[in-house]
Amino acid sequence: MASADLSEELECPVCLTIYTDPVSLRCGHNVCRICIDRVLDSQEGSAGYSCPECREEHKAQVGLQRNIALRNIAVRFRSTQPDQEEAGVHCTYCVDAPVPAVMSCLHCDASMCDKHLRVHSKAPEHVLCAPTTSLETRKCSVHKKILEYYCTEDASCVCVSCTVIGGHVGHKMLSLDEASEKKKEKLRNDLQKLMAEKEKAEKRVQSLEEHRRKVQEKADDEAERVTALFRDLRRRLEELEERVLSDITRRAQCYDDIIRQLEIKKEELSRKMRHIEELCHMTDPLTVLQEPDTGDLCDTEDRHDKQHRDGGDLDVASVSHTLHTGLADIMSGVTGGISVQPADILLDVNTGYKRLHVSDDRKTASWSDIKQKRPERPERFQDYPQVLSSRSFSSGRHYWEVDVGGSESWAVGMCYPSIERNGEQSVIGRNNKSWGLYREGDQCSVAHDRKGMKLPDKIPSDRVRIYLDYEAGQISFYALCDPIRHLHTFTATFTEPLHAGLWVYGGCIKISGGVRGCESSTHW
Repeated sequence: MASADLSEELECPVCLTIYTDPVSLRCGHNVCRICIDRVLDSQEGSAGYSCPECREEHKAQVGLQRNIALRNIAVRFRSTQPDQEEAGVHCTYCVDAPVPAVMSCLHCDASMCDKHLRVHSKAPEHVLCAPTTSLETRKCSVHKKILEYYCTEDASCVCVSCTVIGGHVGHKMLSLDEASEKKKEKLRNDLQKLMAEKEKAEKRVQSLEEHRRKVQEKADDEAERVTALFRDLRRRLEELEERVLSDITRRAQCYDDIIRQLEIKKEELSRKMRHIEELCHMTDPLTVLQEPDTGDLCDTEDRHDKQHRDGGDLDVASVSHTLHTGLADIMSGVTGGISVQPADILLDVNTGYKRLHVSDDRKTASWSDIKQKRPERPERFQDYPQVLSSRSFSSGRHYWEVDVGGSESWAVGMCYPSIERNGEQSVIGRNNKSWGLYREGDQCSVAHDRKGMKLPDKIPSDRVRIYLDYEAGQISFYALCDPIRHLHTFTATFTEPLHAGLWVYGGCIKISGGVRGCESSTHW
């Protein structure tokens, strides 16, 4: 409000804009230099001019002094106002400088500032609207009249002539205000829906960000643990390498000792040979006979020489034993560090459907057209070809693998022992007590609590890995192709132990051995 009042005080009474180069009249009022010059030009030949404010008569060019203080104030005020070029619609009648318009007249095809609006006609045909540069859009393109109605059938704004002689005769019409209010109501409803969607998206983002934070913290801990594991692994491998190489060097250097001892023996034999030769050249028989007997030197065999002939080469088997024993110890430590246990899964025949055959090793489940002769038990599945494992998991990280290449219709997953044993609610994935991966022909999907989701692609392998992290509440499925492909991960808070579960209709599926899984345990 203070800015508007100051603007009025700084407006020239002639051009109605902020002073540019103000001069003071003798009466005390101010006016732009260019404006007073125009007044004099329009009154050429006149001996003077009148003040545009108080109408006091003044002699031409008498008492006109530049008001420097006022000019400086006007310059500073103008610098604090929005750029006139960016103000939008300008007054049509302010030709000397762009002045923002406050209203537009549809009848006059003109926009006006506050000053010119005061003197504008108040006649009914002069329809005022918000400032706009597109006055033509406010008129009928056919009759060039002001748009006053809204045709609900054609969803368009029309003028009076359109409703009488135009193409909208007989159509239902609404006033622009009424039509605008209806549209605003619809927009408000749409806005409410969008706000609800936005709120939902914000909550989802917040949830994902929180989940991402937790995952990142877990990833950081896991990365730190794996880094430490590999650092220890490299240290132990370097120690093993040094030990094995030292063993190889030691075994190779034993020949140096043999050679050195043989050299000593050779020197001893040479000495004895020289002594014998001296005895042979002596002429005094008494001296020869009194010399001690040398013994049978040819029958003595050095033990090192015998070892050389019997062994003959480097003891590679012993070196390999040292190497393999060391590697086995290291891998045992690695498996313990990763804490992923390959589960030894055996099927529980007592839970198996009567048309489901379980192999003697309890690793394979296959569909049978003939009912198996099994006693009735409360834990047996009654209506669907399913079977659970005898072992359950209530802590830790575990994985097991299944060869599914023998069937086109199968399911694998994890189940609580409290899962129903009859009816549709007993099917893996169709209740809140089981999580499953399915294949029906070429279509694969995952399911939990009767909520299924189709996978985008066919599983690119006949072998599937199921991974359980009980404490983290995760059950993951992987296709054992090259490279291993992640299919889906369920996240939950487990409240019971979990059993492995199989479902097969036609053909068979087989639980793979745990040893092969141990080789890939570092994938987790």
